[in-house]
Amino acid sequence: MKTISATIFGLALALAAGLPRAAAQELPKLNFKVLVQDSPSPQVKLVQMPFWKDWLVKNSGGQITADPTPYDQAGIPDDAVLRLLKLGAFDFASFDIAKVAGDDASFEGCDLSGLSYDFQTARKACDAWRPVVDRLMQKQWNSKLLAFGSGPPQAIWCNTEIRNIDDLKGKKLRTYSRTMVDFAQGVGAVPVNVAFREVVTALQNKVVDCAVTGTSVGNAAGWTEVTKYLMPISLGWAINVTVVNLNSWNRLDPKVQAFLTEEFKKYEDQFWSIMEATAKDAENCNFGKQPCNGKLANMTLVSMSEADQKRFRSLMQDSVLKGWAKRAGPAAAKEWSATVGKVLGMEAAP
Repeated sequence: MKTISATIFGLALALAAGLPRAAAQELPKLNFKVLVQDSPSPQVKLVQMPFWKDWLVKNSGGQITADPTPYDQAGIPDDAVLRLLKLGAFDFASFDIAKVAGDDASFEGCDLSGLSYDFQTARKACDAWRPVVDRLMQKQWNSKLLAFGSGPPQAIWCNTEIRNIDDLKGKKLRTYSRTMVDFAQGVGAVPVNVAFREVVTALQNKVVDCAVTGTSVGNAAGWTEVTKYLMPISLGWAINVTVVNLNSWNRLDPKVQAFLTEEFKKYEDQFWSIMEATAKDAENCNFGKQPCNGKLANMTLVSMSEADQKRFRSLMQDSVLKGWAKRAGPAAAKEWSATVGKVLGMEAAP
């Protein structure tokens, strides 16, 4: 199994193989203002900050630099990111696509709860949905989609015993997206909206019985100290997008546009690879196995039986997908069925 450090080393090598030095020197000298996700998240530490501060600088021969700022350090909430980008306050921004789905439900079309069980399927779904997200970004938000990425699988962490999906019935479940609310209501749980930084206290004080976050994120944030049961159910992938303000993009020399387009292709490939390796490491750490680069814990694994898998798929189709199709509208549902649905063998009925 690859360790995180080995994967990062591989990423550095891959991204260092950029333009030849002569071509890099032909680029104009530029500096970009960039907004990245909250600083503790593994996506920021392992991918986003290194890309902007190191790899891009190296591959451009020092011609292109950036000032990446995490949300928490800038004091910017998730739902303000796209608005600030549209106004030109930043040139580039990265964010969790589900966090902006309140503006348009179509955004979360490739990150519906229970849609994908593994990284490969999640990526196929987002590749199929890419033209839709880019179109929405350009039409509504004066922005251009450059890359998709993934967070770790979004699992269910509980401080009270659960043995299967239906044991969630009646439990207070912390969710953070509308599609997760659809899942919670479908299974009979009570969805509760709690800010991430307040979840540990909420679990300690029994404000919630269970909570959803990524397997590596929960490990890093100390959730292993306030929960005992972990169901790696893949309630989503915290799909990340990196976008650029269209005015900023259109002002760039075509050579710079070509350079950045190639860099973001490599960035996207390695984003998925690094997060998959991170998820494998978190699986070891959460269940007391080595090698572990995170916090070694002793969580109880709540395995998915065949019956649970069938129940999960039924919930996804009957609660999550139907709920999303209703919010997104008939046109979006039809386009989803012809793209993501075609890839995954599903249909969204409005």
